[in-house]
Amino acid sequence: MWIYLFQGIGYGLAAASQPGPFQTYLISQTLTRGWKRTLPAALAPLVSDGPIILICVLVLSQVPAWLEKILYIAGGLFILYLAYGTYNSWKNFDSHLPAVETGTQQSILKAALMNALSPGPYIFWTLVTGPILLKGWRETPVNGIGFLLGFYVTLIPSLAAIILIFGTAAKLGPKFNRILLGISAIALFCFGLYQLWLGFFYG
Repeated sequence: MWIYLFQGIGYGLAAASQPGPFQTYLISQTLTRGWKRTLPAALAPLVSDGPIILICVLVLSQVPAWLEKILYIAGGLFILYLAYGTYNSWKNFDSHLPAVETGTQQSILKAALMNALSPGPYIFWTLVTGPILLKGWRETPVNGIGFLLGFYVTLIPSLAAIILIFGTAAKLGPKFNRILLGISAIALFCFGLYQLWLGFFYG
């Protein structure tokens, strides 16, 4: 079990540190709403990853190409929607206005939807971690559980650390905060266009 636990820890750290739409979304939310209101969103993978893992391990590797393209297109459109919201926050930025209140449950669910519509988790669980999970589970379920435990015990605190780091950076001043917010909007926009390109033209 220990081998799978340590593998889970390593891959959890890798998943959190890879730049992608979900991490960019967490950063933009931190800059817009503050780290305290965004911190619960770090739990979003616990909500969204269960179905993702099930799909990847059992189904995704065998689905037709057209269904994969639809997934990319849907994710791309949703990310562009988030990019537009971040752009509006940048455009109308006012350091004197308080952050908009949003319930913890709504924050987690929106972040979970963001994660579920991103291709990263599907690719990760299909090509990288899925085979390890299956191998460990077939040996003994304890190995599979150990792998998942190591993965999420590392992933969630790492995502929380990203939120805290950018929450601290935002305190450097409203101008710096607005610059980071603009960069987040551009990054989300590029991620959205890339996913649409994958959906319409790749393959």
